[in-house]
Amino acid sequence: MTDDTRDLVTKVPAVTLIFWIIKIAATTLGETGGDTVTMTMNLGYLVGTAIFLGALVILVWLQIAAKRFHPFLYWATIIASTTAGTTMADFADRSLGIGYTGGSLLLLACLMTSLTAWRWTLGSVSVDTVRTPKAEIFYWITITFSQTLGTALGDWAADTGGLGYEGGALVFSAGLLILIALHFWTKVSRVFLFWAAFILTRPLGATVGDYLDKPVEHGGLAVSRPLASAVLAASILVCILILPQRAGRHPGAARPA
Repeated sequence: MTDDTRDLVTKVPAVTLIFWIIKIAATTLGETGGDTVTMTMNLGYLVGTAIFLGALVILVWLQIAAKRFHPFLYWATIIASTTAGTTMADFADRSLGIGYTGGSLLLLACLMTSLTAWRWTLGSVSVDTVRTPKAEIFYWITITFSQTLGTALGDWAADTGGLGYEGGALVFSAGLLILIALHFWTKVSRVFLFWAAFILTRPLGATVGDYLDKPVEHGGLAVSRPLASAVLAASILVCILILPQRAGRHPGAARPA
């Protein structure tokens, strides 16, 4: 790889099947991990949000300072964003008293504002262009809002929507299957499909996480939150170690011969 080509490699992973496998596991961990701190440890949503947002800020700074793609750093940052998303969504939905519907609408507005500002400032919201500090800042802000919105949507579907955790998981899985079909059989914007899938995987993880750790009388399996979190974290670690990942490529990067 030449110096010029290396400069055109992004610091986020290529969007492959492996990416989505780890992403769904990470979003589920975000739900169980966030609930472990706020509920099992009884620290509350505000303290939990402060803890995970602090970790997220540090990891984003490290991610931006890095010179190349580091799988462990990237996925640690994703996990921090999804746990922060869990506690922030719960704080908005419950502590602020605006409910799941109000929280979802508020977070949707925040996400659309972030995407619009990114598009207006840099001309594209494609992850293939995330190779400058400014693009990375927009990327991680948008990621965090999407993770938070996904948590609120998962709770809304399971509770307000009356679907329960299993029903919610089935609905979001069906939505992802529709996006997969659009990817393979239509010419719908790949950028739109990426962000739609990124958002939908979060409520899928939220409903699966809630199904694992909520009490049986509330429709869950009552699995220990710390245990579920430890198993999910170990699974993600194994995936990163054994499944090959590569950095995404900027559109201007030369392809290998």
